[in-house]
Order: sequence, then structure tokens, then C-alpha cells
Amino acid sequence: MASKPPASDPVQDAPQVAAPQHHAAGLPAVKESLRIAREQMGVRRTALTLLRVNQKDGFDCPGCAWPEPEHRHAAEFCENGAKAVAEEATLRRVTPEFFAAHPVADLATRSGYWLGQQGRLTHPMYLAEGAERYEPVSWERAFDILGEELTALGSPDEAVFYTSGRTSNEAAFLYQLFAREFGTNNLPDCSNMCHESSGSALTETIGVGKGSVLLEDLYKADLIIVAGQNPGTNHPRMLSALEKAKAGGARIISVNPLPEAGLEKFKNPQTPKGLTRGATLTDLFLQIRLGGDQALFRLLNKLIIAAAESDPGSGAVDEAFVAEHTHGYAEFAEAARAADWDETLRATGLSRADIERTLEMVLASRRTVVCWAMGLTQHKHSVPTIREVVNFLLLRGNIGRPGAGVCPVRGHSNVQGDRTMGIFERPAPAFLDALEKEFAFAPPRAHGYDVVRAIRALRDGDAKVFLAMGGNFVSASPDTEVTEAAMRRARLTVHVSTKLNRSHAVTGARALILPTLGRTERDLQGSGEQFVTVEDSMGMVHASRGRLEPASRHLLSEPAIVARLARRVLGDASRTPWEEFEKDYATVRDRIARVVPGFEDFNARVAHPGGFALPHAPRDERRFPTATGKANFTAAPVEHPEVPEGRLLLQTLRSHDQYNTTIYGLDDRYRGIRNGRRVVLVNADDARELALADGAYVDLVSEWSDGVERRAPGFRVVHYPTARGCAAAYYPETNVLVPLDATADTSNTPASKSVVVRLEQSATD
Repeated sequence: MASKPPASDPVQDAPQVAAPQHHAAGLPAVKESLRIAREQMGVRRTALTLLRVNQKDGFDCPGCAWPEPEHRHAAEFCENGAKAVAEEATLRRVTPEFFAAHPVADLATRSGYWLGQQGRLTHPMYLAEGAERYEPVSWERAFDILGEELTALGSPDEAVFYTSGRTSNEAAFLYQLFAREFGTNNLPDCSNMCHESSGSALTETIGVGKGSVLLEDLYKADLIIVAGQNPGTNHPRMLSALEKAKAGGARIISVNPLPEAGLEKFKNPQTPKGLTRGATLTDLFLQIRLGGDQALFRLLNKLIIAAAESDPGSGAVDEAFVAEHTHGYAEFAEAARAADWDETLRATGLSRADIERTLEMVLASRRTVVCWAMGLTQHKHSVPTIREVVNFLLLRGNIGRPGAGVCPVRGHSNVQGDRTMGIFERPAPAFLDALEKEFAFAPPRAHGYDVVRAIRALRDGDAKVFLAMGGNFVSASPDTEVTEAAMRRARLTVHVSTKLNRSHAVTGARALILPTLGRTERDLQGSGEQFVTVEDSMGMVHASRGRLEPASRHLLSEPAIVARLARRVLGDASRTPWEEFEKDYATVRDRIARVVPGFEDFNARVAHPGGFALPHAPRDERRFPTATGKANFTAAPVEHPEVPEGRLLLQTLRSHDQYNTTIYGLDDRYRGIRNGRRVVLVNADDARELALADGAYVDLVSEWSDGVERRAPGFRVVHYPTARGCAAAYYPETNVLVPLDATADTSNTPASKSVVVRLEQSATD
């Protein structure tokens, strides 16, 4: 039997702290996976469910977007994947009786952990204007409420249609189609807050805003650089790929302000050797200061060019590739030659010996892959940083070569697929042209709101209806107080959700919660049982089929919700066959095949076990669909954060018991933190200089040019081996410190990895 949810919120500011661990996974991960699965699902349901995760005839894990290998284990999931599945397939239920017992004011005082532990939503719920509690509502009435508000708007651009990365390809395609038939490109999504910087940089430099490697390329690589990423917690199955690459002779450099257990040693629970000895992964750890990555790669590029110039026959620069396939080399090389050792050492906190050793490994590698995540994408200068990574790879011909390329590691399981399906506030004209031709309407051409601009529009009264397809927008967004105040100004807020979260407690004048099927559940429609599709972080598209009975007979699938809403709002004016789309998702895929390049013959190709790879011109043909027709070198000025005396540079991050804003538990096992989340990790030398004892309690106060004080109170100081001058604490608790206007140039992604803070002794310490 599954256990009951906690009756009260546990204390989160008095953790037990031990030394950080130096290996990941192993038997403790197996035990933790099974413990949480049994608590949420019971023994029988655990066995039925976990053995279908990421299988070719099963369902895609609702956690991360890491791809599956061709040959799969019976247990093709990680610890955090098991947690994600258990949260969705839980036997706990949030019924109308729960809402009757808990007014919205009470829900607003609860932690995200407590809210998520209550279980699956079972009924559509409605919060009337001035009401204290949500009440059950029929689906027909819910669509009427939403339809009334949408059709009453002065302009379609007063509506915001947000998307989370768990949304399937079919649902995402229908959602963007509805929004554009309604008349707006206001389609912000979670990519705006994570890998938008990657897409911006890669589109400009190589012509495709996605990674260029497949899983097999990692296995063939000579050198893999993992920068600004913690795969042991955020993408644990990546560790298996790194282990296989190491066995094939690859070397690994990890670049990160924090030492991460998963990159030190991986104890693969699938093998006897893994459970006992494990595999050492990192050959060289570069403990870089936050925001120092652009300076590092710029200096490496200078040194590569110098090596080629001092020994023209060395092959340090792939001159044939540069001449045939690239543009802008001369300007870039001039900027690279100007890179300064002293500035780089100051920006990075690294030693000269560290960088020289890195150069040796780079020059010894013919096939290099660079992987990265939020540690590179959430700074003011993230886009030029990633462009510098591309420069680094182009110099040695490491794009379009097997075993080499760019590898931005995406987070949520279909976040890349949603963008491919058209969830984008700045759609390409070619996509809109194809949409117009297929559906015989004129899509809006003006750009819409991204996440940050949507919050501003809600704050300023320019947006009045907010609809979220999944996710936890309030907790995921920056500048929590500003975001919450903005949401409360809306006329109507609507969330399509499987579980309760804080966004349901921060509402507009009216609010709806629309409960939907999860990945694990059977989806029966008018033509029979349906499946959906997803795209992983490496551009592989495959089917996902749930098998469990739905958590409630009152749930609708995401495609059904969109189709019914479209029929209610657009009525007879729409020539789109919404009823047919709801009845049979294959008809949706037929339309995707005619609109989205790479999806030709979609239904036939996705029927192949394991799915198919989308085309990628730089990888497949060494063809670069950029403005110049070639891969573009760039020469941006080097930037890095400047931190005033007595201040630290804070990065927000996840704990090991967390996926995005979903909190599975209160432990961060690998970092030695248990039973608490309100901690700030500070280098011991920095702490001594600031007179902060281990165990002291402080308020974190961010400093930004607008002069507004943003405070996160009551954090326990933990002396931790992070880079000097840097600190770390968990989000969403620290999102309050990230100013709405502190964003990356070009991509407008919140700069959550470089927040200048001062630490003040808490009044309650």
C-alpha cells in the first residue's frame, strides 16, 4: 500500500549537514528509488510502472530529456526518473473535499513540497471572483468560463499561452495552432528560462538551434567537456553514456564552480563492477568561478591559434574546414589573439597550469564534444559564451564530424519538441507560411511575449488572461514577488496540471485548475487507444504509451483540452477539424508532417521501435543554414561578473530530491544535506572573511542596479568547497533574489546563475 501524504509542512531550515559525497548512484540510489516508489505507488504498481519507463513499447519518463540507447536495460531509468514516475503514478488524490478543507489562503502558506505530496488532481476546479475556496466545476462550464474571458478581451494579445516541457508534440502543435488562430504569438515557454541562450547562439553560428550530436557521438569522442552541468542529479542517465565513452578511451574535463559527485565517480547500478568499485569519470576538474566560461574558452582559442601558427603542420587548427565551411575567421582570430592571461585567471579563478593542461588534452583530441546546461545559459553574457564554445569547436573542425559537436543538455522531457512544434513567441516566417497553407488562415506575424515580457505585461495590465499548459509558472519564474503580484492582476489564470503546485494558490480574479492525464496513463479517445510523441535532447522522436488507468474518470488529455477549448472559443469561424484531432491523434501527426520539416511520413516513421532522428544539416551534411551560408565565427568582447568587496556571486540550483520546481524530498544526498532546503553553500575561506560560522543563519539580499531590496530570509550557512567568491542555494526559494530585468543579452533568459548577494545575519539567529 502507498503511504499517506504528510499532514503538516516539515521544517526545512534545520538540516543535518555532513561532508559531500564523491560518487553517485550505486545501491543507495536503488534503495531510494524503490522507497519513494513504494510510498507513492505501492509494490505492485511500482513493478508494473517502472519496468515500462523509457522502453520502446512503454512511456517516456516525465523527467529529463536525455536520450535512450538502442539497446535498453529492463530498468532503463535513474533515481530521479523513478521519483518523477512515482509522483505522477501516485495513489494519492486531491479531490474536491481537499479543496473544501483548504482555502486558497491556506494553500498559499504551504511549501511546494507539501503541495506536491498531496497527490493527483481529480476534478476540474473553479475559484470564483471573491471566493475563498476552489469548487468543482464541469468541463463544459470550465470551457465556458475560459471562452468568455478570451472572447471579451480587447485584443488577442491580451492573452498569454504558456507551455511546460512535459507537453507532448501533438498537444504542443494543437496549442500553438489554437493560439495563432485566436490571433496571438504570445507563446512563452520554459525554454525561455533555460536553453534560450543556447538556441540563440547556435542559430546564429551554425544555423540550427539544437545540439549536433547523437548518443553514438559521445561513445566515439576522444574528449568530452562537461561545462556548467551536474548530470548526477539533473540527467543521471547521462552518467552511463559517459562511462561507456570512458571505456572507449575518451577523456573528460568537467568545468563547474561546484565539485559534483556524479562527475567524480559513477557507480552504475546495472553492473556488479558498478555497484562495487564504480568508474572514475573526470580526468581534469576545472573549478571555475561563476560566469568565467567565456574567458576560459576565449583564451583556449588564442592558445590553439598560437599552436597552429608556431607549428603550421601540427593541425592545431583545421584549416581546410575553416576555409571551406566557416565565415568571419579573421575578425575572430584577431579578438582571440588579444585574450589576456591575467584577465582570464581573474575571471575564472583557475591556475595557469589548469589551463595549460586543458590545452594539452584539447590538442591531443581529434574528436571533441562540449556538453553544457544552465551553468552556461543563465548569465548576462550567456549567448556570447556559447558562441565562444562554438568558436572553440569550429577551430578544430569539430562540428559535422562523428564523435564531435555541440551538446546542450535539455531539461524537461519534451522541451525541445515543444519548440520544434512551434511553441515560440518569435516564429520563423517559413513556419507561419506552412501553417497558413495547411490550415487556411492568416497567422499573426508580430512577435509575442516570452516569459519575462509576459510577466511585465501581466504586471502592467497589458495581459489579462494567463493559460498554462503544465508547469509551475509562479515558482519557476524570477523575481517571485513581482511575478506573484503580476499574476494576481490577471482577470483569469488557468493551469492544466496533473498535481497541485504553488501556481494554483497565486491566482487572478478568477482561476481554473484543469486536471489532465499523465504520461503513465492510458489515453482512450473516440478512435481507440492513443499514443503521443516526444523529442529528446538529441533530436530523436519516439512514441510514448501510457498503460495505467487514469487517476480519475474526470481527466482529459492535453490534446482533448486544447481541441475542446478551440471549438468553444473559435466556433464555426475555424475550419480546423478540432473534433477529429481529439478523436484520433494520428490525424494531428499527419498535419505536423505537412507543416514541420523533418516530420515527413510521421505516422509510419514513429511506428518504428525507438523512433527516428530529425535531420540536422550541420551534423548530417556539414551544411550551415545561416545568413552567410556557412558556420559563423564571432568576436564578442569578453565579459565576466564583477563582484563588489564583501559580496558573493550566487547561483540558484536544484537539490538531488528535486526536478525543476517539483520537490520530491528534503535531501541533497550527494552534497551532504538532509532534511532541509534553506541552506547557502559558501566557500569556507570566504565565510571566514565574512565572519560567517558554519551553522550561522543569514538572510540573502540581492543587489541590482534598480536599488530594490530582494531578500530571502533564514538560510543556514554551510561551509562548502565551491569556487572562491561564489555561493549556491536552491530554487525556487531563491528565485525571489533574481531581478525580472536581470537577463541574458539577446535571449532574455533570467540570469539566475550570477546574482550578486550580501549575507546578513538573520534576526532570528
